[in-house]
Amino acid sequence: MAAFVDRVIVHVAAGNGGHGVSSVHREKFKPLGGPDGGNGGNGGDVVLEVDPSVHTLLDFHHRPHQKAGNGRPGEGSNRHGARGEDRVLRVPAGTVVSTPDGRVIADLVGAGTRVVLASGGRGGLGNAALANARRKAPGFALLGEPGEAFDAVIELKSIADVGLVGFPSAGKSSLIAAMSAARPKIADYPFTTLVPNLGVVRSGDTSYTMADVPGLIPGASVGKGLGLEFLRHIERCAVLVHVVDMATMEPGRDPESDVEALEYELAEYSGEEIDLVGRLQIAVLNKIDVPDARELVDLVRGTLEERGLQVFPISAATGEGLRELGFALAAAVEAHRAALPEPEPARITLTPRAVDDNGFTVTRDPEDDEAFVVRGVKPERWVRQTDFTNDEAVGFLADRLNRLGVEEELAKAGAREGDAVTIGDVQFDWVPTLPAGTLTAEESAGLGGRGTDSRIDAPHRVRAEERLAAKKLRRVPYELSETWDDEDLPDDAT
Repeated sequence: MAAFVDRVIVHVAAGNGGHGVSSVHREKFKPLGGPDGGNGGNGGDVVLEVDPSVHTLLDFHHRPHQKAGNGRPGEGSNRHGARGEDRVLRVPAGTVVSTPDGRVIADLVGAGTRVVLASGGRGGLGNAALANARRKAPGFALLGEPGEAFDAVIELKSIADVGLVGFPSAGKSSLIAAMSAARPKIADYPFTTLVPNLGVVRSGDTSYTMADVPGLIPGASVGKGLGLEFLRHIERCAVLVHVVDMATMEPGRDPESDVEALEYELAEYSGEEIDLVGRLQIAVLNKIDVPDARELVDLVRGTLEERGLQVFPISAATGEGLRELGFALAAAVEAHRAALPEPEPARITLTPRAVDDNGFTVTRDPEDDEAFVVRGVKPERWVRQTDFTNDEAVGFLADRLNRLGVEEELAKAGAREGDAVTIGDVQFDWVPTLPAGTLTAEESAGLGGRGTDSRIDAPHRVRAEERLAAKKLRRVPYELSETWDDEDLPDDAT
């Protein structure tokens, strides 16, 4: 027998971005024609889409791993990689997606509703896109980013105006089949209904949906029988109808005890945000076509009406009483719709970026006082895109971090040369390369004296001094008077 599946854990993984490529254009008489490496393609997304033809999550139960396609790497001659193929997961209306810790990601209502559950990684730039006036022929490219991957809890909560509840074999499936075009499985044994059945009913000018959900037994609120699998499907129903089996032959059961058991389970499942007992408005006394059942109607009607329930004796088999029941349900649904608040127009809130927000933070590692952690979207993305086997790519990363202000913030936080710095999943020993004059004397203590720059090596200084000496020589008079003594000559004369 097929399992009733309305809650699954799916392992979703978006596609990885393709790597950029480092390539140099070559042709006859042009051995170095410039960089022409293409960009990598973006990874595919994992997308959820509501499909009215889907009514269960059984497919995800059998295939819990869902992965989108990876982006293709770039190629030479400025050929960019193709984008990875999206993975579209078709789900029923009323699907709620959340994280394993209970944080709701999306609540999908309405045919065609789409949401990106996991985003694909960005493709890396090729060396053609990294070239500029100062870096004419980059010998490196950026790596593609990995796509998002995590576990998602997908839960189905049926969307219906009217929910039919009651003990197994009370005739709920027969009732929805008699009032709508739905054709659920009908049989005389407990838990015949294993998946929610939806039908559209029209009474007068009002159309509403009716849900036939799995049967209820005592202890369902704590997981007995179908348990929570039953109760979660009536959370969204506007009106609850208790279908009472008037012809049951089970010992210890009667219409009044069935109603009491149902109200108890609804009260146990209800909370501050959900009041299911208040939605129980109508009691349907089914199977009155059986002679003994018709005699019980007058005995239980008064008790049920004292509980605040409208009572409708019906026979799903012969159609007796269905017209009156349909109009009563239509009136209850219309009253609920009229009480709903007017939908507010969509508002877009724009939050300007703070003046002092540089897009990242620098904090000390709580486990190591001499280590620092840099967090931010840009620094972490740049680290993921860097090929650390290429020295030029590492230097490009250092320049980007320096321009962003990471080194300055590290120095202000008290970092010294050789301290461990972690960005994303990469840790390295910090070697400061701040330009001279960036920090005050107190902030730059231990980083070298003011007016110095460790990126200028000794050969650069020697050439600078030679150029300065040559300028002084050119300012010396080229013709000297014979009457001048040696002590009258300028100090820089030769």
